[in-house]
Formats: sequence, C-alpha cells, structure tokens
Amino acid sequence: MTTRWLTPEEQRAWRAYLAASTLLEDALDRQLQQEAGMPHLYYAVLAVLSDAPDRRMRMTDLAEHAKITRSRLTYVVTRLEKDGAIRRENCQWDKRGSIAALTDEGLALLERLAPGHVEAVRKAVFDHLTPEQVGQFEEICSAIAAAIEGEGAQENAPDDLPWRRRSCSSGQ
Repeated sequence: MTTRWLTPEEQRAWRAYLAASTLLEDALDRQLQQEAGMPHLYYAVLAVLSDAPDRRMRMTDLAEHAKITRSRLTYVVTRLEKDGAIRRENCQWDKRGSIAALTDEGLALLERLAPGHVEAVRKAVFDHLTPEQVGQFEEICSAIAAAIEGEGAQENAPDDLPWRRRSCSSGQ
C-alpha cells in the first residue's frame, strides 16, 4: 500500500490544528487549575452529569460522553467523589455497573466555575471567529468526530474508541 502523504495545504492545516488544540486544552486546564485546582476533564465530567436526567449517568455512558477510557473515568470520579462533587450509586438494572451522580455540592461547584470557564472558552475560541466560522467550526469538528466514531462502530473494525477499550476493569 502506498502512503498517502499530506499535501502542503493539509500539512499546514494539521499543524495549525495541533497547535490550536494543544494550546486550547492548556489554557482551559490553567484557568480551572487556578480557579478550582482541577483539570478541564474534571469540569467536563461535572458538566455532562449536570445535563443528564436527575444528574445521574451510568459510568459506561459517562465515559462515552466524555470520550475517555473507563479506567480514566474511574480515576476522575474517585477524585471528584473525595471532593464531594460526585456520588457513586449501584446500578439497579445491572449489578455489574455503577452510576455517577452529581451532588448538590458538585452542582454548586460547577455553577461557581461556569462563568470563568465560559469566559476562557470565549476568549480562546469564539472571540476570534465570525458567526460563519463558528458554524464551519462545528461542522468540521462534528465531521471528524463522526468519522472516528464511525470507524469504531463498523463490523470487523477494531473497537478502539476510548470508552469501549477492553483494557479496563469490567465493574463500570
């Protein structure tokens, strides 16, 4: 099979994406570390739970929404549980699974952090885009995510999406 090298335009776009995504994640991590002593991923997990019905979600579903491995989610939830932001509950319909529930304290923390986080996102991303570019940005990011998730869902394709990896413990 012949390698399909990136064109000069694709190479520039790829390098721009790498720089932007790395710098963006760093900026969001720094803002949340300064404000709450937590990385961006922890905030994202709290935000996903805040949108879930009854602020509860099965751990495997939460890992999929957060786009992380189940073992990484277990680590995040354990830390947030120690801080009182999340509570783990047994899953009544599946004894092997567990539920992550956002506590009132976790919701209050999220509500306290949200204005600063939104300002950091706006400052890093949306203040630099036109309304047309915002739509293009959504379309591009959605297309990339759908393509990667679609590859993992195809029959006979490696099931290598983070939340489906088998290298984690099964009790989630």
